[in-house]
Amino acid sequence: MKEVSDWQVPKWPFLAFGNVLVVIAAILACRPAHAITPMEVLLATASVALGAVLGCLPFILEYRATSRLLEMNALGSVAEKFDHLEKFAAQISNATDQWARVQETTQGGAEKTVNAAREIAERMTAEIREFNEFQARLNDNEKAALRLEVEKLHRSEGDWLQVVARILDHTYALHSAAVRSGQAEVAAQIGHFQNACRDVARRVGLTPFVAAHAEKFQAERHRAHGVDNPPADSVIDETLSPGLTYQGRLVRPALVSLVQAEESGTGTALEPGLESASTAETKVPLEAD
Repeated sequence: MKEVSDWQVPKWPFLAFGNVLVVIAAILACRPAHAITPMEVLLATASVALGAVLGCLPFILEYRATSRLLEMNALGSVAEKFDHLEKFAAQISNATDQWARVQETTQGGAEKTVNAAREIAERMTAEIREFNEFQARLNDNEKAALRLEVEKLHRSEGDWLQVVARILDHTYALHSAAVRSGQAEVAAQIGHFQNACRDVARRVGLTPFVAAHAEKFQAERHRAHGVDNPPADSVIDETLSPGLTYQGRLVRPALVSLVQAEESGTGTALEPGLESASTAETKVPLEAD
């Protein structure tokens, strides 16, 4: 921007020339030789007016120059602002382009990220499905193996139950034969042996039981020898084979013989040894899980 002092008009020539004109007018007006003619008055007036105009002219020119300078300075500042505005517009345009590129890049990266996340989720779902299928197959195999082992254990349990039942049947038959033989000492020893065998069987849950003489027949616990449908009021004569309960569950009823109908009033007396043995058998406690 230009300063105001650079546009100042030199005033002294105008003032000097104006003063000269005023002096000329004064000379024309002050001549004492003769009266002032109209032409002289006109010249004097014109000289004074022209001198006054010349005296004011530099100030008017300077004012106009200053006004023009101010306008030019204002236009220059506005132009500079426009230049800055164009720079700002260019910067905004560049920022907009960069933001658009960033959005494109971000959008592409986001799409890649979403696709990668979707692929990972699908892969995880497939792996979880495969793991569940493998777990199901493993469980099925384990269940089949456990079922097979349980079946083996059941068969083994049935086998040793049959073995123990046969041993108990033989000891009972041996004890019954000893009682019928009339030898009390032999019957007592065999009775102790039978009780020891029964104690061992009770430890695994197998408990034998016998029916006492003259006990009422019960279809759910007893099975009559040689009779398919015994009467409800039947009475037991003797126990031929002991019954068995396993862990409180009846697995075999006792095989008994019934008192004949015509003898039910008086009954059939047993030998003393057999009667006491039968009575002792009924005192064996039954164990149940």
